[in-house]
Amino acid sequence: MHTLRSIGSSVAGIAIAAGVLSAPLASAVEPAEIQGDATPSTIREVNFTDSADAENINYAITTEGENRVVDIAELKDKDKWKGYAFGHKSGQGKHYGNHVKALTATSAAMGGREVPLAVITPDGNFDKKRPTLYLLNGAGGAEQGMDWLTATTNHDIDPETEGMQDMVDFYTSKDVNVVIPQAGAFSYYTDWVSSPNSGYLKGPQKWETFLTKELPGALEEHIGGNGKRAIAGMSMSATSSLLLAEHNPGFYNAVGSFSGCAATSRPLPRLYTQLTVNRGGGSADQMWGAMGSEYNVYNDALVNANPNNLGKSETYVSVNSGLGGANDWGVPGSSTLIVEGGVIEAAMNSCTHDLKAKMDSQGMKADWNFRNTGTHSWPGWRNDLFTSWATFERGFAKDAAEAPAEPEVKPNELSIEAPQAEEDAQVKDAPSAADQSPDKDFVEGKDAEGAEAPNAAEAAAAAETAVAAE
Repeated sequence: MHTLRSIGSSVAGIAIAAGVLSAPLASAVEPAEIQGDATPSTIREVNFTDSADAENINYAITTEGENRVVDIAELKDKDKWKGYAFGHKSGQGKHYGNHVKALTATSAAMGGREVPLAVITPDGNFDKKRPTLYLLNGAGGAEQGMDWLTATTNHDIDPETEGMQDMVDFYTSKDVNVVIPQAGAFSYYTDWVSSPNSGYLKGPQKWETFLTKELPGALEEHIGGNGKRAIAGMSMSATSSLLLAEHNPGFYNAVGSFSGCAATSRPLPRLYTQLTVNRGGGSADQMWGAMGSEYNVYNDALVNANPNNLGKSETYVSVNSGLGGANDWGVPGSSTLIVEGGVIEAAMNSCTHDLKAKMDSQGMKADWNFRNTGTHSWPGWRNDLFTSWATFERGFAKDAAEAPAEPEVKPNELSIEAPQAEEDAQVKDAPSAADQSPDKDFVEGKDAEGAEAPNAAEAAAAAETAVAAE
C-alpha cells in the first residue's frame, strides 16, 4: 500500500523507466471477451473546419496572419473543447490541433447515438501501438464546458518540468493515447434502469455498455491500442471508474479515482448521487432503482471493492481535505468555491476514508493521496493527472495475468432496506471560479473552472447531516 502525502518528486521517484509502454502486451481481458452480443461502435474522425460536417466550428474561427483565432464565447458550451482542440497553442508551443483528434463513436444501446471523443495522441497519428487511457469528465462535462481539455488549458500539469506543461504537453510526452468521451453529463456513466427525458438526460442511458462493450474494441483498433488500458475520472466519474473496473475484473490495467464517493447505496452517499443526477434532469431511482436494491448495490463501488473485482488493477485514489488551499483563493468566485467546494470535498474525504478502510481490511494495495488542503475543484484534479501517472505506468508495464473469476453479484452486509431518497431535491450549478489566462493566439470567451456543487445552503445541510451521522 502506498499513501501519498506530497506531490512532485516523491511520486515521480517511483515511475517506471521510460520505454515500457510501447511493449505489445495484452491486458488480462480483451474487449471481445466482454462484448457479448453488444454491437461494436462505428468510429468516425471529425474535421472541425469541414463545412459539410455538422460538427464544424467555422462560425467561431477567424485568422489573423498565420494565427487561428477561435472565439470561445461564440461556441456553445458543448463545443468549447473543440475550440481549444483546434485553436490553442500549449505552453510548450505545441498546437493542440496537431495532437488532439476529434472522433465520434456510435452506441447501438443508446439508439445509435454518436458520442464525441477527444483523443490526445503523441505524434498526431495512430501509426504506433500504445496503451489507452480513458479519462472521464465530471458531472457537467463537455456539455457545460467544464471538461478536461477546457479546464486544463494554460495550467501547468508537471511541476518538475521547466516551463509550463499543460495537459496536452504532459500526455504527448508519454507513450499513451488519452480518450476523453465528451458526453454523458450527470449520467454516472452507468446503465440506467429507465430512460429519463429531461434536461441533459434524454433517451436511453447505457454508458457502461458503451464504454466497456461497444467502444473499446473498435476504438482501440482505430487508434492503435496495444491491449493495455486504464480508466480514471473525477468527482462523479471517480465513482464510475471504480465501478467499471469492478464490473469487469482484469479489463483495466489501472484505475484512477479523484475526489469521488465510492459508496452509493447508503443514505448519505445516495443523497450525493441524487443531488448530482437531479442537476441533469433525472433521478437516482431512474438510474439504479430504489436505494439499497440489488441493482443499486451492484453499482456501489464500496460494496464491490474486493480483491476479486479490483485486485488485478493498479489503483490510484485521491481526495482533498475540504480546507481552502492556496489554489482556492484569489480567483473570481473563490468565496463560493471555499464554502460549497469545501463542504463537498469534506464529504468526499469521508467517503474515501471508508474506501481505504475497506481495501486495507482485505489486504488490497492502492496509491492513496490524501491532501491536507483543497476543495472540490480543478486545481486538485489537474494535479492528479501528474500524480496518478506513476500508477498508470506501473499498470501498463505489467505482464498479462489471468483474470479473476467473475463474481456473483448480490447484496451483502452493506445492502440496506431504506426509504427512497426524495426526488425533488434541487441544486443550482455552482458559479465558475476561473484562473485561466488566454493564449496569445487565442480568444477565450468563458471561464472553464468551477466546482460542481450544490448551493451553499443544501451543501451545508448535507454536511450537518453527515456530521450528525458520524
